Amino acid sequence: MLNKTRRRAFTLLEMAIVLFIISLLVLIVLPNLSTQREHATKIHENAMTNVVQTQLDLYENDTGQRAQSIDQLVENQYLTAAQAQKATSEHIKVVNGRAERK
Repeated sequence: MLNKTRRRAFTLLEMAIVLFIISLLVLIVLPNLSTQREHATKIHENAMTNVVQTQLDLYENDTGQRAQSIDQLVENQYLTAAQAQKATSEHIKVVNGRAERK
């Protein structure tokens, strides 16, 4: 008689259960990640608006005049070019001496 050695392996049912559990975890985690990304984006936009507003206030305190644009803040070295580019990409404008996001 042939002596059959039996190997221990995963059955198809066990693999299906593992894949089901993994897919459930993915379905739970992914929506949470997108919510966190949106929240972080909003916080960053508010922080950038606050930076521009702070620099507008500083410019007004130093010169006695309101800055009319972000470019004016860059020219007078109140903002870096990178900060100005980021503010422009986030649609932050100077309106009546205030930083506003449009």
